[in-house]
Amino acid sequence: MNETWCRDFSTSTQKSKPLAHLALSATAKERAKTAYTLPAMAVDHYENFPVASLLLPRALRDAVRDIYRFARTADDVADEGNATAEERLAELAEFRRGLDVLQGCSPTDLPLPHPHIFVPLASTMARHGLSAHLFRDLISAFEQDVVKHRYENDAELLDYCSRSANPVGRLMLQLYERDTHDNLECSDAICTGLQLTNFWQDVAVDWQKGRVYLPQQRLEQHGVNEEWIARCVQAGKLPDTGKDAAEARAWCELMASQLAQARSLLLQGRPLTRRLPRRAGLELRLVVQGGLLILERIEQLHYDVFQRRPVLRGLDWPRMALRALFN
Repeated sequence: MNETWCRDFSTSTQKSKPLAHLALSATAKERAKTAYTLPAMAVDHYENFPVASLLLPRALRDAVRDIYRFARTADDVADEGNATAEERLAELAEFRRGLDVLQGCSPTDLPLPHPHIFVPLASTMARHGLSAHLFRDLISAFEQDVVKHRYENDAELLDYCSRSANPVGRLMLQLYERDTHDNLECSDAICTGLQLTNFWQDVAVDWQKGRVYLPQQRLEQHGVNEEWIARCVQAGKLPDTGKDAAEARAWCELMASQLAQARSLLLQGRPLTRRLPRRAGLELRLVVQGGLLILERIEQLHYDVFQRRPVLRGLDWPRMALRALFN
């Protein structure tokens, strides 16, 4: 899912590297009780953790790696490979049990699951006073990914974002000891804004996975149906001529409203970037600018996210850096 604060944006048509371009290898081991194997972690994911970034204080790098390893591996359990839903949920239950063990809520005669994840995580949680419920919120969202593929309205979608994205920003604020009420609100806005940006960037990708994050009420309000999305994915473009013109306009109006919501959230949270320590603030400004630039790119493509996935390119980074420094 990766980034200081939630989602990152790919520079290729594949899933993106983390902002710091650091691979975190979590070697998958076969479990004795199940045929399911944890997917190995790689750099080609969206989660935008500042892992080993030059902008990240050295004292926090191990902690961020430990959080990333937990979140990335659990997210892969829910989303990658060919496991059944039952196998995925069983494995995520083991992640819940790992948190139970760390909190002393599990029988002591049971072994700690995935010690390569939970042993370092236990040390990090104790050292920095990280809230266990934030890790549980992430697991809850990953479990939801397995079983829920449609969202009725904004409330449902934003509730998902509050558990899939916002906990990461809150954990980062705890690491920096800046988790005040105002900062948490700004972080939540940025995380949700980035999550939504990634959804609208990946409409076609998610359709191939059987998921539609566009709220059903929004689709109905704008007169867009899922058959239209299927046609666009199959065609590899947004049909906009002849009898398709009216439906294409409805799609563009729908996407414009969704992009406006994501942009508003990113801007709402931007004051946080000036309240954090200098390097952390700069990194977060880069992340926000990346999200805003992806929204611009979707608009430049006239909302056709089917023909070409909007991504950041190498030449975008100087532009983002200038915006991060002076905006």
